[in-house]
Amino acid sequence: MKKKIFILHEIYGVNDFIKVQAEAYSNANTTVECISLYSDDRIFPYEQEQEAYEYFINEVGFDAPLEKLTKKLLEARTYFDEVLLIGFSVGATLAWRLSTLPLQGIVCVYGSRIRQYLDAIPSCPTLVIIPSHEKSFNVHELMETLDTLPAVHTRQYLGQHGFMDFNNSNYNHGSYLQSQAEISQFFEIKKVKED
Repeated sequence: MKKKIFILHEIYGVNDFIKVQAEAYSNANTTVECISLYSDDRIFPYEQEQEAYEYFINEVGFDAPLEKLTKKLLEARTYFDEVLLIGFSVGATLAWRLSTLPLQGIVCVYGSRIRQYLDAIPSCPTLVIIPSHEKSFNVHELMETLDTLPAVHTRQYLGQHGFMDFNNSNYNHGSYLQSQAEISQFFEIKKVKED
């Protein structure tokens, strides 16, 4: 069974954290591809969070990439038995908006803007990982709403936005390990032990 996993990055671009995520899910039966939402493949350092956010909002946004991403995902369906998508932060919100496609699974990790797109009702199994605290909204209210949707599973872990990223100041090692295990289980990824 051949799997393809696409990864959508945070505002920072395809940085070391996203590349490590790709390695975590790659194995003999699983091809992983990181999609850069930036036409010039730029990567922002963490210190430029505000600039990265403004660049994403002004140059990319939550609407423009959808058509291209939809085409890419549906094209992959013709070559792979399973097509899965994982997104982080802004990538998670885009992944949420693509959850109506006929995919085998979607994971949205701290996609705080999902709350603005609750009209998208996932048709495929969708795992939403939420931190225990977000600055801009009430995470419990969002979880309650998401938990009413049949295809959606929510998990909450201790920490703030960015808790899975070892280079982020909000990194939480325990929550990272739990989330990584949860995502692997959701995707049913069996890593081959290397000698």
